[in-house]
Amino acid sequence: MSFQQGISGLNAAARNLEVIGNNIANANTVGAKQSRVEFADVYANATLHQTSAAPGMGVQVAAVTQQFGQGALRTTENPMDLAINGPGFFVVARAGSVGDSSFTRNGQFQLDNQGYMVTNTGMRLQGYNVDPATGRSVGVLGDIRLPADGIAPKVTTSASLGLNLDSRTAAPPASMPAFNLTDPTSYTSSTSMTVYDQQGNQHVLSTYYRRTATDNQWEVFAAMDGTAVPPVAGGAQPPAGRLTFLPNGSLDAANSGTLNAGVLTPGDLTLDLPYPTSTLPVPPGSSTTSAPVQLSFSGATQYGNAFGVMAVSQDGYAPGQLTGFAVDGSGIVQARYSNGRTQAAAQVGLADFRNAQGLASVGNNLWRATPTSGQPAISTPGTANLGVLQGGALEESNIDLTAQLVDMIGAQRAYQANAQTIKTQDQMLSTLVNLR
Repeated sequence: MSFQQGISGLNAAARNLEVIGNNIANANTVGAKQSRVEFADVYANATLHQTSAAPGMGVQVAAVTQQFGQGALRTTENPMDLAINGPGFFVVARAGSVGDSSFTRNGQFQLDNQGYMVTNTGMRLQGYNVDPATGRSVGVLGDIRLPADGIAPKVTTSASLGLNLDSRTAAPPASMPAFNLTDPTSYTSSTSMTVYDQQGNQHVLSTYYRRTATDNQWEVFAAMDGTAVPPVAGGAQPPAGRLTFLPNGSLDAANSGTLNAGVLTPGDLTLDLPYPTSTLPVPPGSSTTSAPVQLSFSGATQYGNAFGVMAVSQDGYAPGQLTGFAVDGSGIVQARYSNGRTQAAAQVGLADFRNAQGLASVGNNLWRATPTSGQPAISTPGTANLGVLQGGALEESNIDLTAQLVDMIGAQRAYQANAQTIKTQDQMLSTLVNLR
């Protein structure tokens, strides 16, 4: 008589209980994946060609596989926490270990004292640099290091105004005074916007609108911080530009633009803004320095409604200090600054495998690539077959605790049943030995 079937059954059931116990222990581990024991029967090779009624030799554990199903996402208060919604793995590596990467679904990252995004064991998250001009990732995969410095100011070079000039406004009477910044009766309407010089100082750019005797035509006057633009040496301030409208109320771009000594240059209104000498280097012999600004009126209209400004924008900004980071679905890490600006700092890379179950678990929520898994295919979130990222969230384990407890009962019963077969074999052998 053979005890082999019962022994193999005990060993398999014990291994199953070990895997179930490990699943239960990691039910609250971020990014953990459920493991499953896969069994296979055992037959002696010598009996395979003799009869189909040969008894089996027991059971064996064919494999312990991990199930990479999606875990539930849980929001957190930490913007450095990242969760993958869909396939993919974070790529992490030790400092200086080029080409020696590990992979994880645990998105609990933090900043170290050098500004690198690291795991709780100090491994650095891998990603790409981002071109600020295009917002696209460039270069090769490497350690993600976030900036610690503030952002420099940017001088205003272009601006736009979307406004409506009231078509019901009457042509100016002959008695109307020449344009004067301080005389509201010398213009029809006005508005203002904030612009910035090269050092990030704020200035107020005001524009004034005055209807001419010509139908559908308006003169545009400008001033910065109460100083006429262009500067006036004496006499009446000339208009800086002209706006002409078509009969349907839309802007006639061919007859609108900058006025220079009464000569029209079609296009955007070009203004040379004078900045105080106290804020900028001044060329020799000058009391002010100027910066050209292209002011677009492409969205301007002339309808029978009251004057109103619908949209104002300009591309300058003041200096700012770093206030925090946020990560969007495509893995772009956005640096936030105190001046309200955001700037792309890096982009997280994700890896995918042809056979994820071939990955080798090495502890600390990490896997390593093997010949069975194949080489990692690394790209950015949301591309190819990769999932998207959610910042300020974590992926919980995909382990169903209730199902594991039920499986544990089944494994325990299997262990008891196999032990019973050994006990029965022992009783039969004892009876045989005691025959007289």
